[in-house]
Amino acid sequence: MENKKEFKSWLEGHNLPHPLVIAGPCSAETEEQVLKIAHELKDSDVSYYRAGIWKPRTRPGNFEGVGAIGLKWLQRVKEETGLLTATEVANRNHVELALEHDIDMLWIGARSTVSPFIVQEIADALEGTDKVVLIKNPVNPDLALWIGAVERIHNAGINKLGVIHRGFSTYDKSKYRNNPEWQIAVDFQTRFPDIPLINDPSHITGKRDMIFDVSQTALDLNFDGLMIETHHTPDKAWSDAAQQVTPDTLKQIFKDLRIRKTSDDEAVYKQELNQLRAQIDVVDQDLIETMGRRMKIADSIGALKKERNVAILQSKRWNEILGRMILLGEEQGLSEEFILKVFKAVHQESIAHQEKVIKAE
Repeated sequence: MENKKEFKSWLEGHNLPHPLVIAGPCSAETEEQVLKIAHELKDSDVSYYRAGIWKPRTRPGNFEGVGAIGLKWLQRVKEETGLLTATEVANRNHVELALEHDIDMLWIGARSTVSPFIVQEIADALEGTDKVVLIKNPVNPDLALWIGAVERIHNAGINKLGVIHRGFSTYDKSKYRNNPEWQIAVDFQTRFPDIPLINDPSHITGKRDMIFDVSQTALDLNFDGLMIETHHTPDKAWSDAAQQVTPDTLKQIFKDLRIRKTSDDEAVYKQELNQLRAQIDVVDQDLIETMGRRMKIADSIGALKKERNVAILQSKRWNEILGRMILLGEEQGLSEEFILKVFKAVHQESIAHQEKVIKAE
């Protein structure tokens, strides 16, 4: 699939002076709840009102959505507020019901994107529609799988496309619910610059107090919009309570976000420079977090050496690491001098960590 200017036409048609905003509760719970939140978002930067009707939960027994009745509530939202509507679909039946109730935007969730069979079933059901269809990244960090899902939807004749970056699941503990792995989203953006790229800070963070920072990073990286979960009483939400913000908080986030505009050659230069610097900031943060994980392993090695009364410095092992890193560095265009400096510093820090563990009472 090749990039086409028409992919972005649905977004440009909104003629927004700000990034696209999709907002609403994680789950539609009651008709009253859905309408109350919608009316509070009516006069804001929100263009699409989102609500989960069917909720694919990790384990059975949790709230799995109100089902098709919630689609009627979304119809009332559109009638009473003028907001366009959006919901997740995970199979042919969902698609047919959503189209029957004139939902404006459908998205494919991360658990569905991971399966080409599910995506193809959804694509077949969508054939012939002119609705906007967004595809979330798969739960695992696989760019080819993400692109493949987009291609399947596009092959069904859908040109009003977009993707949602919601981060990637990881077994390692992290400050994020789903690690952003920003470079994967940037790589997608590079391949398909005219497919609107939406960030979902709610699912990336899992914590409402981190939503602003992730949203700002996304805008600095030239994302086209945000999908943020919003609830009038978030602590009482039936699903994902910790990551939802109130409508008032959402409006304040809109006010505080820095949105860089371009109007001349100098502005274009500054925007491109800021985007590249934002990418460096993301990589630098990843480097620090990776170094932190490495030193925790060094602590564990120190504890094992202490238990077995083994010397800290193992010259043979160190020389093996250094030789391997020099070769890997060359493959990445890094000089031997640079690798030696970096890994000597890393080695010294590792030794210091092990010495601290061994000397501890």
